[in-house]
Amino acid sequence: MKKHNFSAGPSILPEVTIKNTAEAVVNFAGTGLSVMEVSHRGKEFTAVMEQANKLFKELLEVPAGYEVVFLGGGASMQFCMVPYNLLSKKAAYLNTGTWASKAIKEAKFFGEVVEVASSKDKNYNYIPRDFDIPSDVDYLHITTNNTIYGTEIRKDMDVKVPLVADMSSDIFSRPLDVSKYAIIYGGAQKNLAPAGLAFALVREDVLGKVDRPIPTMLNYKTHIDGGSMFNTPPVLPVFAALQTLNWLKSNGGLKEMEKRNIRKADILYSEIDRNRLFKGTVQNVDDRSIMNICFVMNDDYQDLNAEFLEFATAQGMVGIKGHRSVGGFRASVYNALPEESVKALVDVMQQFEKKH
Repeated sequence: MKKHNFSAGPSILPEVTIKNTAEAVVNFAGTGLSVMEVSHRGKEFTAVMEQANKLFKELLEVPAGYEVVFLGGGASMQFCMVPYNLLSKKAAYLNTGTWASKAIKEAKFFGEVVEVASSKDKNYNYIPRDFDIPSDVDYLHITTNNTIYGTEIRKDMDVKVPLVADMSSDIFSRPLDVSKYAIIYGGAQKNLAPAGLAFALVREDVLGKVDRPIPTMLNYKTHIDGGSMFNTPPVLPVFAALQTLNWLKSNGGLKEMEKRNIRKADILYSEIDRNRLFKGTVQNVDDRSIMNICFVMNDDYQDLNAEFLEFATAQGMVGIKGHRSVGGFRASVYNALPEESVKALVDVMQQFEKKH
C-alpha cells in the first residue's frame, strides 16, 4: 500500500533528496567515504556548502547586502539569537501561536517586548490585522505560518521598522520580496532538509547595533564571516538541503511551487467545506494556510474522530492527527507532497462520508 505522508515535521522530502542523500551516506562525491565521515573543510564538502548558499539566494532572488547561514540548534535557537543580536531596548511581536509565544518568552530576557496583537482569544484560528507598531521598536517579529493552528501570513508586510520572520514551515513555498525583511529564519525540517539544520537569512546592516557582548556562537557575524563553517556544520542535513534546492530549481522555482501549493490546498479545502462530516478550524479564507490544513469533525459527528483516524490510517494516510491543542486532523501539504496524495485523502474523506 502506498503511504501518503502528511506529517507536520519532520516531513516529506523530495524523492531525489532522499535517494541522493542515501547514496552520499555510502559514497560521497566519489571519495569512497560517507558524507558523514569526511572533513567539512575538504574540497568536496566545501563545494556543497558554497552551492547550497548560492542556490538559496538564487531561488529567493536575494538582493545585495544579505547573507545566508546554516546553523544547528533549530528555529528555537533563533528565538534567542534574534533578540541577542537585534534587541537594544524594545521589540514588537505578533502573537499568532505556540511558536510565536515561545519566541516572545525568549525575547523578554533581552529587553522590553510589546505584543502588538494576538489571536490567542480564539485559540489562534485567525491572523490579527490593523494593529499598531510602535515606531521606536528595534524590530517587529512575525511567524508567517502556524503549523499547529493552520493560519498563514501569505503577503510580505510593509512596515517601517526592521521585520524579522520565522518561516520554518513555509520557506520556499512562494516567492518573497526579501528586501522587506531584516532577518528570515527557520528550521529546515519542513520544506528543505532533515531535522538538525536551521537557516538564517540576515541583512548585514542590522547587525552590530546592540551594546551587549554576544557569545561567539550566538553572534550572526561569527557565522557570516565563517561561511557557516566556524564550527562543524550539520553536514548531512546541509547536503540534503542542497538536493532539495536543486529539485526546487529543476521544478520551476518558487512561482511554480506556489501554483502547485495553492492547487493542492484548494482541492482539500473545497472538500472540507463540502463534506458534511468535517469543518475547517480556520474560517477566514484569507487566513488559511496552504501548508498546514487543519480540520475537525462537524459538531454533530464528534463521536467519529477516532473512527476516521483509524479509517484513514488504514488506507495509507500518515500523520494526519491534529495537534493536541486543536484536536481533529491536520494535513501538512508541503512542497514535496504530490497532488496525488491530496486527492487520495479527499477520496478517503468521501468514502467515510458515504459510510455514515
